[in-house]
Amino acid sequence: MSSPTAPIVIGYDGSPGSVSALHWAAAAADRAMAPLRILEAFELVIITRPTPGHVVPLEAVRNARQKSLDEVAQSLRDQYPGLRVETSLVGGSAPKVLFDGTQDARLVVLGSRGLGGWSGLLVGSVAVQVTTHAECPVVVVPRDGEPQPHDGQTVLVGVDGSEASAKAIEFAFDQAESRHAQVVALHVWTSPFLTYADGASMLQFDEKQIQDEARLLVAESVSGAAADHPDVKWTTELVTGSAAQALVRRSESADLLVVGTRGRGGFTGLLLGSVSQSVLHHTHCPIAIAR
Repeated sequence: MSSPTAPIVIGYDGSPGSVSALHWAAAAADRAMAPLRILEAFELVIITRPTPGHVVPLEAVRNARQKSLDEVAQSLRDQYPGLRVETSLVGGSAPKVLFDGTQDARLVVLGSRGLGGWSGLLVGSVAVQVTTHAECPVVVVPRDGEPQPHDGQTVLVGVDGSEASAKAIEFAFDQAESRHAQVVALHVWTSPFLTYADGASMLQFDEKQIQDEARLLVAESVSGAAADHPDVKWTTELVTGSAAQALVRRSESADLLVVGTRGRGGFTGLLLGSVSQSVLHHTHCPIAIAR
């Protein structure tokens, strides 16, 4: 568990995606009164073919990137007086730098696309490693996923009754409280519904009963977090069909989408395979993977 002074870490490389993520992370750190760590990977690229002109010394490149990081940090300090901002330019591959530099983090924030060391972070094995092995929640911010502050903010959370879903709910209520936002607890079900009443599996075709059971499941799942955050308003939304499609569609009017690492029922495998790719690449707002 992270300490009260644990930093929010942003993986930064200067790309448009990481810039959006940087501003999201800075606002989150300011709300949480937490330090912000800007982490950039510095990976040596070896050129095997001769090139015309002079060779720029490695130390000069490093100094230039450090200077750029320092300017970014100072800009954030000017924008958020009192925010503690630190920079870290670390040699090595982006995945390794990210894992090593976030062991003490309370939250990791990434852009959906990057350049240089962070390129392709949400594609293939690197994305699976980050979402599977990070020891704290991870937030992925789309390039255009930095909405302007407004009244009536919404934190959307996928609920399926699993343990991972419970972690997502806790994170969603924490975020909603800091943002003065409401929580929308979304549960997706299919008809007929497979139930395990009395220890035996059977298909449930009664739509009214399915909805009643789904509403009860959401209420029981949310009750603990709601009690811990009495000032946060929340509502239930029940949707039939595809979990990924429902989440992506509903994210159009949300400020943050929160899901767990693993689930059951409609949210099973949300961070693996086709469903995860669909949500990560098509969400209309920042997405948080709660551990």
